[in-house]
Amino acid sequence: MLRFPLTMAFLAALLFGAATPASKALLEALPTFQLAGLLYLGAALGVLPLLVKERQFTWPTNVDRKTGLKLLGAIGFGGVAGPLLLLYGLRLASAASVSLWLNLELIATVLLGHFVFRDELSIHGWIATAGTLAAATLLSVSEGHAGVLAGLLVAAACFCWGLDNHLTALITGITPAQTTFWKGLVAGIVNLAIGMQLNLYGATISTTIIALTVGVFSYGVSIVLYIASAQKLGASRSQIVFSSSPFFGVILAALFLREHISVAQIVASLLIIIALGFLFFEQHLHTHHHEATAHDHWHRHDDGHHDHVFPGMPQSVYHRHRHEHRATKHAHSHWPDPEHRHKHE
Repeated sequence: MLRFPLTMAFLAALLFGAATPASKALLEALPTFQLAGLLYLGAALGVLPLLVKERQFTWPTNVDRKTGLKLLGAIGFGGVAGPLLLLYGLRLASAASVSLWLNLELIATVLLGHFVFRDELSIHGWIATAGTLAAATLLSVSEGHAGVLAGLLVAAACFCWGLDNHLTALITGITPAQTTFWKGLVAGIVNLAIGMQLNLYGATISTTIIALTVGVFSYGVSIVLYIASAQKLGASRSQIVFSSSPFFGVILAALFLREHISVAQIVASLLIIIALGFLFFEQHLHTHHHEATAHDHWHRHDDGHHDHVFPGMPQSVYHRHRHEHRATKHAHSHWPDPEHRHKHE
């Protein structure tokens, strides 16, 4: 029963990991802003199947002000700035090293959660952070001055995506698929428009289609597959499988770009694997108090917060209707499970 969801999770990791070597090749034909725009427009196209499945659509103009600001922040950091910083870094360093640097997104998410969003972090989390930063430093130094600059650019991109992860997790007015759609559509249009102001659009039709296709599958379909696998496997197991994506990027860079895999990259990979092991065994609980309330928002009935019955709606499907929450107190396990396992008291 678990074979197909596991396959979906690995395929999601493979598609996402392929984005880095594919983008490295596309940068030879497209300026950075234009490629970033095409990739994220492709992402918007790639999540359309999830939007069709949800059957209900929410326009950003129909959400409350706080949700709108969070969505705007996710678009700005995760859709506009993040991809640009990554691609500028990718111009300076090998696709294999950039693939491994992308593990910094997990670390950025954890550190932002601890210092900004008041999540607790145990010794395991700090060890994982130190191990990943050591691996990133080793990769940067091994690639010389350009490698140091590339590492800083990718780290900045991961910081943007870490903010994006937290802001997206706080959005309750629209579903994750719709958030991804708007992020891809708006950010794609913005970056492509800026890119066409900076440079004449000189890419061929075939190159444009390839760039959009990479966006569709690496940033769109991969998200669809990940969400589908998480609904069957649980978010923790799916995230563990999905964390293999950077290593797929290294393998594909060696196979298709003929990049040499250095000793530093091998050592960094081992450090990252050990760090991820510590991170995924990170289990910390802290108590949350929720006041009684009644509201209408997008939710699922298997998220630990919504245990009421809604006839004809599977637990794993996002939908919206007005419902009441009782006053509750429970403990969250915030990492590594983005779906937040709950122990109700």
